[in-house]
Amino acid sequence: MKILTISDVYFPRINGVSTSIKTFYDVFRAEGHELQLIAPRYGDEKEDSEILRIPSWGVPFDPEDRTMKPGQIYRHIPHFRQRGFDLVHIQTPFIAHIAGLKLARQLDLPTVTTYHTFFEEYLFHYVPFAPAGMMRGLARRYSRTQCNEVDVVVVPSLAMEERLRRYGVTTRMERIPTGLELDHFSQGDGARFRERHGIAPERPTLTHISRVAFEKNIDFILRVLDRVRAEIPDVLLVIAGEGPALNSLKKTVQNLGLDQHVLFVGYLSRDDALLDCYRAADAFVFASRTETQGLVILEAMASGLPVVSTAVMGTREILEAGKGALVADDDIEDFRAKVVTILRDRELRQRLAVEAREYANEWSNVTMAKRMLDLYREIADRRNAARPNATRRSVG
Repeated sequence: MKILTISDVYFPRINGVSTSIKTFYDVFRAEGHELQLIAPRYGDEKEDSEILRIPSWGVPFDPEDRTMKPGQIYRHIPHFRQRGFDLVHIQTPFIAHIAGLKLARQLDLPTVTTYHTFFEEYLFHYVPFAPAGMMRGLARRYSRTQCNEVDVVVVPSLAMEERLRRYGVTTRMERIPTGLELDHFSQGDGARFRERHGIAPERPTLTHISRVAFEKNIDFILRVLDRVRAEIPDVLLVIAGEGPALNSLKKTVQNLGLDQHVLFVGYLSRDDALLDCYRAADAFVFASRTETQGLVILEAMASGLPVVSTAVMGTREILEAGKGALVADDDIEDFRAKVVTILRDRELRQRLAVEAREYANEWSNVTMAKRMLDLYREIADRRNAARPNATRRSVG
């Protein structure tokens, strides 16, 4: 197949959307499909025939992101038409959505969009001067309108599908989570990570890996840690990632007197440092209320790391199997109790580690990519069948 994808974010911007696109693309590429990703130019990225980097502006209140210049996208339409793509996959709801719809109309192609982000619990954090209720309502209306403009909406979990239906989305939805490259997460050297960061081999260590953003609820984890240290005085929490909440969280650490118990390590390379970080911990902790899937939980499990997490929105679907994890209530005291239990019980950690690896095998990137390709073929064939005979083309 020939797949045209457009996104407002991609590497070197590190987040779940970038990871999802790359995870699917790696499988599509290995199977011989023709790919074209349209994404912002952040700086001096290397030229890549599969990634069209678009000149972009900065985003107010969000220095990590860029806004693509639409005119710089549209000037490539003749080239895209010549290449004969089968569909347009829209990954994000900003310029990418507007431009993606225009490309699809100009090229007479069907459209798929993936609803990656739970914007109802996201948007108000980035427009702090506006009432939260107003921003939630705006996010719901915006999501409903955009999802009803495409042919198919891909959602990573049942919880997200249910929420979009409550918004009034009537478009067909398909649940296709992002899968894992399982062999990749079987690697990593925990001892190397501990040595690099001066963490004693026997020190009880928790890790949290995500974008350091307000909607990730990391403040909750810090307040749990404050209770845990009363029972496990040498406990350490490693927080990996960068984001707009970093300075706020560092202030919380100071206010709670947790300076000796929290280590911020910033962004970690997915090829080595991130894998080492997973392997270095005794347990992975997570409490986000806004995940559409919770891919980092699966990454931790694939690394053989037991998990303590709340089960809210997309994480509920991963954790409902009850394998490899202790599921905590959205309550500081219950979460504290489960963290203390897992840190004190070596046999429990070992059992959960085995369960976690086995369970992660069910979320293979190859399996999920096959489901996405089947969807692509179906909607492309349907559009092709509706064309006059003279303009029909085969779908690979």
